[in-house]
Amino acid sequence: METPKSLIELLLEKIEEYGITTYELTKLKLLKTTALIAPSLLSRLIVIFIISAFILILSIGIALLLGDLLGKLYYGFFIMAAFYLVVGIVLYFYLHKWIKKPVANSIIKQILQ
Repeated sequence: METPKSLIELLLEKIEEYGITTYELTKLKLLKTTALIAPSLLSRLIVIFIISAFILILSIGIALLLGDLLGKLYYGFFIMAAFYLVVGIVLYFYLHKWIKKPVANSIIKQILQ
């Protein structure tokens, strides 16, 4: 029959192995989650960048066109700035809830996937 000391040592070895295995499993789960989220986030950031560049160039073109029609170029830029101010205020007060909740739900869904 084994002595109590050898049983305790065996138990401690099993606990150590369990701890190491749990740690490795947690690392792998985190790696899997990161591997799912990172490409999705990167592709969305690229699309957002391209759309932002398009809107910027389009805005400059419209501002130049409006300025040319009104006689002074800076009038067009003032009009575009006022337009974006109004759009920003509307988005802040009315669409903030509709934008924040879906984005948060999307991130949570990807993490729990």
